[in-house]
Amino acid sequence: MGTSVNGRRAYIGSFTTAGGLGITTAAVDPESGALTPLHSTDVVPNPSYLAPSPDGRYLYAVSETPDGAAAAFALTPRGPELLGPAVPVGGADPTHLTLAGGRLLTANYSSGSVSTLPVRADGTLAGPATVLAHRGSGPRTDRQEGPHAHAVLPDPGGRWLLSVDLGTDSVRSCVLGADDGALTVRAEAALRPGSGPRHLAFHPRGDRAYVVNELDPTVTVCRWEADRGVLTPLGETRLLPDGAATGSASTDSSKCAGGTQESGTYPSELVISRDGRFAWTANRGHDSLSVLSLTASGDTATLVTTVPCGGHWPRDLALHPDGRHLYAANERSGDVTWFTIDPATGILERAGSVAAPAASCVVFV
Repeated sequence: MGTSVNGRRAYIGSFTTAGGLGITTAAVDPESGALTPLHSTDVVPNPSYLAPSPDGRYLYAVSETPDGAAAAFALTPRGPELLGPAVPVGGADPTHLTLAGGRLLTANYSSGSVSTLPVRADGTLAGPATVLAHRGSGPRTDRQEGPHAHAVLPDPGGRWLLSVDLGTDSVRSCVLGADDGALTVRAEAALRPGSGPRHLAFHPRGDRAYVVNELDPTVTVCRWEADRGVLTPLGETRLLPDGAATGSASTDSSKCAGGTQESGTYPSELVISRDGRFAWTANRGHDSLSVLSLTASGDTATLVTTVPCGGHWPRDLALHPDGRHLYAANERSGDVTWFTIDPATGILERAGSVAAPAASCVVFV
């Protein structure tokens, strides 16, 4: 399987405990962006988040279960092939993963921790995991009784790893030990109490970052100082028009199996355009995608409009590598919808959809 545009593939993760097919491989039309499912691989439970290796040879998946594990796959013309058994991550309900410094890192929601696993030269994973346990809580006792790590990713320079914690309203800047893979916290950015930060994306220039908040539908704009690993909040932008329901809930909306709430709005993901002019968020409950315009400095994000996501409960957003199409994984309606992006305004126009039961993420190789 090549990595040229004509040979590009999309991989769709899902919740098998809610009827998902595991990891679905889809062909990608290079002009229309349309997805055509080819086959599915159901060998690990709840592969809800995926990450390809930089060379496109391997695919990694969390197994979002109370026992928590990660799995490695070889990407072949026949689809992903499991490389040995899934490896425990030493944390509960891993929701996100990334590759950095020869390690696979997972953010473990229920245990409020971040784990690292060695990645061997043949793409396989080794154990045991090295685990960094977060500490703290937030004012929302229904969702912030303790730490809930929801994302982990490297900064653009690759020196730092940032861990986004919904439960503690903070983002930790860590360094990764070259020998033991241990994470050491060097700085912690405090976001507005009760905002519930979920995911983070960097401006292409690398000096600004944008945090999407789950418990209050906002995006926090931050300055990023790579020399010190310091993230500084600059301001917030509301993601919904005036009068739209934001809601409050006593149940956990972050996982398909446990989330039963239907009222309110709970943003899930944010992506930035290749030129840094626009950002888009997925808003569960409101079932919309917000279109944001970014100033040249990146210091201000302005809501342009919202458009229907084309389904129900959009859990993930993915930008096609050519930057012309955006994809929403609609978990509860069981489909992936794609949109054409107006390059002048960033506004989205629905272009198609494909069935994908309990869809939770989309990645491209």
